[in-house]
Amino acid sequence: MTRAFFLFLSQRPGLRRWMETHPSARRLTRRFIAGETLEEGLEACARLAAEGIHTTLDHLGENVATAEQAAQARETYLNVLDRIAARGLPSTVSLKLTHLGFDLSREMAVEHLRALAARAKSLGSRVEIDMEDRRYTEPTVRIAESIGREFGGGEFGCVRVAIQAYLYRSAADIDSLNRAKVMVRLCKGAYIEPPEIAIPHKRDVDRNYVALMEKLLDPSPQGGTIPGLATHDERMIEAALAYVNKRGVGPEQFEFQMLHGIRRDLQRKLVSEGWRVRVYVPWGAEWYRYFMRRLAERPANVLFLARNLFR
Repeated sequence: MTRAFFLFLSQRPGLRRWMETHPSARRLTRRFIAGETLEEGLEACARLAAEGIHTTLDHLGENVATAEQAAQARETYLNVLDRIAARGLPSTVSLKLTHLGFDLSREMAVEHLRALAARAKSLGSRVEIDMEDRRYTEPTVRIAESIGREFGGGEFGCVRVAIQAYLYRSAADIDSLNRAKVMVRLCKGAYIEPPEIAIPHKRDVDRNYVALMEKLLDPSPQGGTIPGLATHDERMIEAALAYVNKRGVGPEQFEFQMLHGIRRDLQRKLVSEGWRVRVYVPWGAEWYRYFMRRLAERPANVLFLARNLFR
């Protein structure tokens, strides 16, 4: 019920306008959002790098309304990639295809993504493609597969795409991406989807997450390529560690991924044990929908917000 409530709020444009412009809102969101400027995002990445943590920078935005906005998003990301390289940060960039104008033109979004993948490859970085709701799942997977193949899959690829464990189709998508040697970021899923396409119960989503995780971590040729396991759930992390230790998968062959400001203790613990951790660092003025989805995902985030409101 809490999840559905916050996802409902994420679609309220009036509340979004008020939250993104109200001066007190920044104090409530600063745990989860690095800041509104690229400099703040880069500084957050630098602090995490000093702790041995890799990062991915996300310029918040989605569903742009004009071709000019899509082009501006592309230029922003090109600049982010250049700034990451200039500072020598162990960082990538993360984006949504609708931020590149997919709602306006699939071809335009693909061309923008192609430009970013080319720049990322030249700089030794990567483009991480976020997954959006069910309207975008099929084209996102196919575009990621195509661009991933074009710019070289495998260890030296420069594209990774998010796959959501609560979708029934995800096992087939992972098999296809594994064959193409395109990297996958496995998460549980952040949208409300109908039961005919999404697993409705959390325990079954968890079970499927473990099955998909093992498919990605499989060291045979059928397995994944440097998968990212996006979770703060210690049971999922323990299952992953048990599997890699059993199958002889080294820490350089995958990474754990977490969100900025969530389970910092667990991030540091995994790094201290020799595992690779990448933190998703969002920045920008259009933070409202991202923030509401984070509240929807974990009751602990709601409690954190409530404590700060009380103060």
